[in-house]
Amino acid sequence: MKTFLARFDWLMLAVMLALVSAGTVAIWSAGSARAETVFHGMWVNNLVTAAVGLTLYFAIAAVDYRRTLDFLALPGYVVAIACLVAVLVFGTSVYGGRRWLWFFQPSEISKLFVISLVAWLFGRRRIPLLNIQVAGFRAFLLLAVAVGIPVALILAEPDLGTALTLLPAVAVMAFAAGVWRRGLAAIAALGGIAALAVLGAVYEAERPGVPAARREQIMRFVPLKPHQVRRVKVFLFPETDVTGAGYNLRQAKISIGSGGFSGKGIGRGEMNHLKYLPQSISMNDFIFCVWAEETGFVGSAVLLALFAALLGCGCRAALVSTDGRGRLLALGVSTLVFAHVYVNIAMSIGIVPITGLPLPFISSGRTFLVTVMCGLGLIQSVTIHREEQQT
Repeated sequence: MKTFLARFDWLMLAVMLALVSAGTVAIWSAGSARAETVFHGMWVNNLVTAAVGLTLYFAIAAVDYRRTLDFLALPGYVVAIACLVAVLVFGTSVYGGRRWLWFFQPSEISKLFVISLVAWLFGRRRIPLLNIQVAGFRAFLLLAVAVGIPVALILAEPDLGTALTLLPAVAVMAFAAGVWRRGLAAIAALGGIAALAVLGAVYEAERPGVPAARREQIMRFVPLKPHQVRRVKVFLFPETDVTGAGYNLRQAKISIGSGGFSGKGIGRGEMNHLKYLPQSISMNDFIFCVWAEETGFVGSAVLLALFAALLGCGCRAALVSTDGRGRLLALGVSTLVFAHVYVNIAMSIGIVPITGLPLPFISSGRTFLVTVMCGLGLIQSVTIHREEQQT
C-alpha cells in the first residue's frame, strides 16, 4: 500500500478530475440550450459515467499492467473484433452509420484493446507465441494484420475519424518498438503524399469555374464518399457555402471568436443558447466551441494546459518504465488521447477537415469517457508497478 501511494501519479488524477469537471459544466451548458428536456440532465449522466470510469481507473491501476496484458490483451482483442462484427450485423443505425451495439460503441473499446495487444506483442525482443524478432519485416506484417482487421471493420461502420485516431497511436508504438522503422517511415511518407494528392484533386475539381465534366472526371479517382468530399471542400473553400455545407464550421468559428479574452460566462453563450451553433453537435463534436465562447481565451488556454499536463504524465510514465510493454502502453494511450484533442479542436477552428470525433472528458459520450479513463488507469499502473519483477 505504501508503494502504491508513493508511486501514484497524483498530478494525473488531479488533471483528470479537473477535465471531468470542465466537461460536466460544458455539457450542462450545451444541454440547457436544447429544447428536448431529456438533454437537460445529461450532465448528471456524465457524472455517473465518470464515477464508473474512476472506479475502473483505480482498479486497473492497482493491478500490475504486465498481468493485465498477459491475461486480457489477446482475449480482449478477440472479443473486440467479435463486437465490431456484431455491430455491423445487429448495431443501431444513427445518422447513416452502424456504431452502437445496444448501449456502447465497440469501436471506442476496440482502440484500447488494439493498443494493449500491440504493447503485449511488441514490447519485448521476440513476439510471444511466435518465433519472430520484433525488428523484422515479419513482425511488421503481423502488426499490419492485427491492426488492419479492426480498422477495416471500423471503416465499414463507417467511422473514418475513429479509425484515423488509432493509426498514429499504433505508428508511434511500432516506431518505439523498432518494428521495421525504415518501412514505417516510407509508409508514413506515402500516406502523406496520398493525403496531399486527395486534397489537391478535390481542390482542382471543386474550385470555382471548373466545368462539370472536368469535375466528374477528376472525382472518379478520389476514394471519398460524397459527404466526405463536402467536408474536404468546406475545409478548402470555407466561404463558398456558408449557409449549407459550410454552416457548422462558420458558426463554430464565430462561437470561438465571440468569446473574446475572458468569455461571456458559463451558461451565457449566445451562439449556443440562440441555437446558431447547431444543437445536434454542440454537446459532442463541437463542444469546444461552447467552452471557448463562455470562458474565452483564458478558459481555452486552461483547458489546453490541462491536456498538455495529461500528455506529460503519459510521456513521463513511458520514460520511467523499466520494460517495453509499459513504455509502449503509455505511448499508445497518450498518443490516442492527443490525437483526439488535436483533431477535435483543429476541426473546430478550421485547420483540418471536419470529422466526428469527441473531445476527451469534455464531449458527451459514455463509452468514450470510460475507455479513456481505463486507458489512463493503464498508464497509472505503468507508473506504480514499473520497478516490480518482470516476467
